Amino acid sequence: MAFVTATGLSAAEVAERVADGRTNNVPTRAARGVAEIVKANVFTRINAILAVLLAIVLYTGSLINGLFGLLIVVNSGIGIVQELRAKRTLDRLAIVGQARPTVRRAEGTAALAPDQVVLDDIIEIGPGDQIVVDGEIIEANNLEIDESLLTGEADPIDKTIGAAVLSGSFAVAGTGAYRATKVGGDAYAAKLADEASKFTLVKSELRNGINQILRLVTYLLWPVGILTIYTQLFVNNPTFGPSLRHALYELITLAPQWPDALNTLRQLLTGEEFRESLLRMVGALVPMVPEGLVLMTSIAFAVGVIRLGRRQCLVNELPAIEGLARVDVVCADKTGTLTENAMRLHETVVLDDGHSRPETVLSAMAAADAYPNASMQAIAEAVPAAPGWTETASAPFKSATKWSGTSFGSDGNWVIGAPDVLADPGSPVAARAEEVGAQGYRVLLLGESDRSVDAPDAPGVVTPVALVVLDQKVRPDARETLEYFAEQDVTVKVISGDNAVSVGAVAGSLGLHGETLDARKLPEDSAALAEVLEEYTTFGRVRPDQKRAMVGALQSRGHTVAMTGDGVNDVLALKDADIGVAMGSGSPAARSVAQIVLLDNRFATLPYVVGEGRRVIGNIERVSTLFLTKTVYSVLLALLVGLVGVVAKLSSTAPLLFPFQPIHITIANWFTIGVPAFILSLAPNNERAHTGFVRRVLVAALPSGLVVGLATFGSYLVAYPGAHADDVAQEQASTAALITLLICAWWVLATVARPYQWWRVALVAACGLAYVVIFSLPFARELFLLDPSNLWLTLAGVGIGLCGAAALEALWWWQGRMLGETRRLWRQDRGRTMSGHSAPEHGA
Repeated sequence: MAFVTATGLSAAEVAERVADGRTNNVPTRAARGVAEIVKANVFTRINAILAVLLAIVLYTGSLINGLFGLLIVVNSGIGIVQELRAKRTLDRLAIVGQARPTVRRAEGTAALAPDQVVLDDIIEIGPGDQIVVDGEIIEANNLEIDESLLTGEADPIDKTIGAAVLSGSFAVAGTGAYRATKVGGDAYAAKLADEASKFTLVKSELRNGINQILRLVTYLLWPVGILTIYTQLFVNNPTFGPSLRHALYELITLAPQWPDALNTLRQLLTGEEFRESLLRMVGALVPMVPEGLVLMTSIAFAVGVIRLGRRQCLVNELPAIEGLARVDVVCADKTGTLTENAMRLHETVVLDDGHSRPETVLSAMAAADAYPNASMQAIAEAVPAAPGWTETASAPFKSATKWSGTSFGSDGNWVIGAPDVLADPGSPVAARAEEVGAQGYRVLLLGESDRSVDAPDAPGVVTPVALVVLDQKVRPDARETLEYFAEQDVTVKVISGDNAVSVGAVAGSLGLHGETLDARKLPEDSAALAEVLEEYTTFGRVRPDQKRAMVGALQSRGHTVAMTGDGVNDVLALKDADIGVAMGSGSPAARSVAQIVLLDNRFATLPYVVGEGRRVIGNIERVSTLFLTKTVYSVLLALLVGLVGVVAKLSSTAPLLFPFQPIHITIANWFTIGVPAFILSLAPNNERAHTGFVRRVLVAALPSGLVVGLATFGSYLVAYPGAHADDVAQEQASTAALITLLICAWWVLATVARPYQWWRVALVAACGLAYVVIFSLPFARELFLLDPSNLWLTLAGVGIGLCGAAALEALWWWQGRMLGETRRLWRQDRGRTMSGHSAPEHGA
């Protein structure tokens, strides 16, 4: 035990350092600022493509065909608003959940926000406290610091006066204080964060899969786009190419006829045929761009953050939302997770009749503990205050040793801890403790040691004096939470440092059935450990290093593991787990490494996080299928029309115009993709997350897109009047092809929306009805360049569309067999959730 007298900075000294900028002003979390959010949502590759195509359409003077340009405004606006809302939610929760170091100043000691720490401040630390700035130890009482998160060194390091401590490490035992020597960006952890900090929205399996899809689409766009431009501008307008080349040649060479060439060029670029070719070209290129896919993904993530924020759930890393949805094993600590952190002293069982006042000893030990854990706090609240004893030595509680102690000179050396550690495992005392622990109580042994508690061989020989029985209140919603996970095929493993029998009793009282094992019997070999973990459900007397090894062993078997915890002994396991979940009342170190922090300390919040993750993954898969199907059939249509145009060029036959103008594609997107995709991306969905996102989307979208494209192209060939037909005949052919496209795309929506619920049926029906209304209103037909007056062509379009829908229906059932899924038309409830509703409603 060593101290250096230090009173801390005065108010004037603090003000001086603040004025000089020597403060710990570092962002608490990696996030984009407002300007970055606006820039990232406006200046996107997709917006750039749409902007160029919009400029081309506006050049032609056809404003109605430029309606797709509203997508730029809508995409950017919705993305900015949702991301700003998510940012505000996360920043607010981060302030609530941040670690507040205890700072000693001349005016007194208080818990301050990290950014209020200044250079030379004195910061007090105890077990579980995180080191927020770099510093030098000035006080130490059995102080041990864990630097594993920085250096990888697994063993705690003893820190004495003068030793350096680095921000990002944390205290695991003992008490002390350090003087801040580096703050803000100069601190070690801040430098690491600056090097590694990225906006985590882009780091996820889901978004990586979407990026793969977008890369694939980009590879397709280039050749098909060039072919489309060539056929629509040059093949369908055979005089345009030679005239353009001749005019450009005369201008470049400054031929005497250059004024005539300039006039010719102006006539070419403003002519009706050129404008029509441009519109057809844009009509082919616009639908190839999956303009809403990234937007819908961002919205789904952002809304998930906002919804979870309302439940006091801080998401430190956004991909944790989808990660927890893929979890199939939850490793839960008992204390603070299944039971509440607060305990109460149930009884004290005296074992040594010669020492009839163990309460006096307990009172003295509680008074001497500057940083009492939950057990010692319960003891301090229950035992009456006793005359003060003089502390001569102390040994802090450590998860590895399972005991703590205090020496009081002539009043003895006292230890308190696990009975099966301090007493002979085969003794009557250990048996009695086991018997009491089997009832679900937490049992500690108070004993007197024959040597000082800071001796190298402490605790030495311990004489049992009393059993301290603590009552742990089981969380009222713990049973429901465990039942929910069981219904959702998520295995729960209870991992605790408490007595195995006691842990098993608590788990059993909550309906968690399975074998219990004392972790001291666990094998060291990872493969053997994995086998044991598959067999047993509840584990007691688990050391921190064993928790970490257990997480790794489960991951080696292909499990996606979530670890919940609140103590310093959970930090390493939280860090290594796929998803670390910390309680808000837990140690700052635990909260700092967890991806998710439950600020309300409710284990029952986890199902809602799982529900949000499943909503994001399931709904984005649906939305991706819609957008990619559109891209596939658009590319196919452009490719087929282009190939026909090339053949026509080679054989000197009539070319084939692209069937649609941009306005046709715009209205087709409204109710087959745009509106339903937005609703489906935010809808309730609690189906189990599947692996292989890209494969699943491609299996669904590629065949469907091919069917829609072939059916639309066939309908257009049937109705096509020839390249030199009048505008009315061309409009009738385009209308017939559009009818086929709408029927097929609407049926894709109908399959994607399955399994049906009443609101999904209403959504699909409303989208279909919207097109009926559009085709029924004369002003809408005129506005959107539609002409269904040719009854035979219209009926042909309907008939081919229905055939395409039948093929899509057969494909949907076939895709189910390919993906190994059982297809269902209607939703089947999978049991009760935390709120009492059916499981698929849980993500609402």
